[in-house]
Amino acid sequence: MRLIVNGQEAEVDVEGDMPLLWVLRDELGLTGTKYGCGIAQCGACTVHMDGLAVRSCQVPASAAEGAEVTTIEGLGTPEALHAVQKAWIDEQVAQCGYCQAGQIMQAAWLLDMSPDPTEAEIDRVMSGNLCRCGTYPRIRAAIRAASAAMKEA
Repeated sequence: MRLIVNGQEAEVDVEGDMPLLWVLRDELGLTGTKYGCGIAQCGACTVHMDGLAVRSCQVPASAAEGAEVTTIEGLGTPEALHAVQKAWIDEQVAQCGYCQAGQIMQAAWLLDMSPDPTEAEIDRVMSGNLCRCGTYPRIRAAIRAASAAMKEA
């Protein structure tokens, strides 16, 4: 199976029904995407596929064949952070950090779709990404900061 992950072609020999999450983590070594619930309810496994935020625990590998998949590792680099990653650091969002890759990927998608989201849009789009530590106020602040930074760029 041929995948395009973070701009790089990857060949994997897996069953078509294997969840994309496990292809990314176990076959490609991209462990930034986390397993949370396995039923697409927590958002820890959020990645982008052809520009959409998807729950990789529920996407079969066959559905990702030929699609452009972006994981947290491909969103930015240490030398050139994505605006959302920089805002996450500046706002000190992470507490335990487990859900943060999924939160960041969901927030990046939100800002791609709506560069200046309303509070209601933030609530609607981010509500499916759970944070056991309760960093929601800092998540909201980081989304606002990233939005402002993206407008300035």
